[in-house]
Amino acid sequence: MAKIGRNDPCPCGSGLKYKRCCLGKKQDGAIPTPDKKITVSGEAEIIRQAAVNHQDTLKIIGVFIFFSTAAGDAWILELTEQDAAMVARNGKAIDVEISEQAETISINWSHRFKIKHKKFTTVAYKDKSTETFENYPAATISATLKKIQRRFSSELLESIHVKDEDTQETTSPA
Repeated sequence: MAKIGRNDPCPCGSGLKYKRCCLGKKQDGAIPTPDKKITVSGEAEIIRQAAVNHQDTLKIIGVFIFFSTAAGDAWILELTEQDAAMVARNGKAIDVEISEQAETISINWSHRFKIKHKKFTTVAYKDKSTETFENYPAATISATLKKIQRRFSSELLESIHVKDEDTQETTSPA
C-alpha cells in the first residue's frame, strides 16, 4: 500500500487534504475509505457478534447507540424516542427487522427504554412487561442522551421520526 502524503487528497473522499481531514483521526493504522459505508444493519450485526462473544461494547452513531454486555446481551437504542430492539440475549442472536433505503431507516422496535435509578429499564411493546438490567452501561447511556439533546435542536430531533400507527415501527431519515 502506498503511503499517503500530508498534502495528498484524503482517501475518505471528502475532497480535503489528508492533513486537514483524517490524519488526526487515524486509529490502528486504518484510514476511512469511501467504499466503507456505515449501516444500521451492519452495526447491528457487529454488536450482535460482540454479544455472542460476551464482549462489553458501546458505539454511538447519530441518534443510535449499539451496545453489548459480557453477559451476552445486545441492544440497538434510538435516543430521541427512547425506542429499543434487543439483538442478542445470553449470547444468542435475535433477528430484528431493519430496512434501510436511501432516505429512510425503518426498525421494528420491540421495547422502550429508560434509565431509572441508574439502571437500564425496558418496557416491551408487545405485553407491556417491564425488565430492569443491573449490569448495563446505564450511566454512559444517560450521559449520551444528554449529549445528543445538547448537540441537536429539539426541532431537528422531532423531525427525525415518522411513526407508523399500526405497528411500533419508526422510520428515520438516513
